Amino acid sequence: MTYQPFHIEGETRPSRFLITCDHATNVVPPDLGGTLGLPEEDMSRHIAYDVGAAGVSRALGAALNAPVLLSNFSRLVIDPNRGEFDPTLLMKLYDGSVIPGNRHADAAEKERRLQAYYRPYHAALERLASRQPDTVIVAMHSFTRQLKGRPTRPWHVGILHAYDRRLSDPLIAALEAEPDLTVGRNEPYAGHLPGDAVDRHGLKHGRNNTLIELRNDLIETEQQQIHWGQRLAPMLEKALAQVPE
Repeated sequence: MTYQPFHIEGETRPSRFLITCDHATNVVPPDLGGTLGLPEEDMSRHIAYDVGAAGVSRALGAALNAPVLLSNFSRLVIDPNRGEFDPTLLMKLYDGSVIPGNRHADAAEKERRLQAYYRPYHAALERLASRQPDTVIVAMHSFTRQLKGRPTRPWHVGILHAYDRRLSDPLIAALEAEPDLTVGRNEPYAGHLPGDAVDRHGLKHGRNNTLIELRNDLIETEQQQIHWGQRLAPMLEKALAQVPE
């Protein structure tokens, strides 16, 4: 089967929502030899992909009857949630781990990876986002409970946004109404990186958008992923209903 840098599920689903998963997998493409020289324990960590996010994205797309776009290359190969000129686009060191396969990656290799993986993913994202005039982008991510040498993160879920808070505000309110959840606004990361996927496909087109970060120890199993996809779907529908037309 020919390698593709992305997968689409439910492309013909009619919902306004479009679910994206920029860091869906830890796959290293065949033309890179299928490895970046890291041990399996590192490739299974958050440094290589967003653990559990793909399963939540699929469950959320099914619950909303919405298409789902999933990357098919590790964020360590090249990060589709960074601008093309972002210094963290191609990482050589991440959370204490040196990336051997990136150590000698020069400007020509970075351009090759942009052409082979990154740009096809973004072309697919823009094509899906353009299918309706009122597309709503929901970017699904996950985060680790603790980075090396850093404090434990207390949030179960974080909602990230830039200046466009139309969807994020009512979604945060819905999540904060849940007694079992600690919710972060623009936690554990800042909500806007110029050139990131939401900036490029949401903000620059005036599309409603939000980015959801789930703590990855809450979505390790398929059952947990389905639970969270089904839990988030009605909250997103309720939040969208509160956004002024």
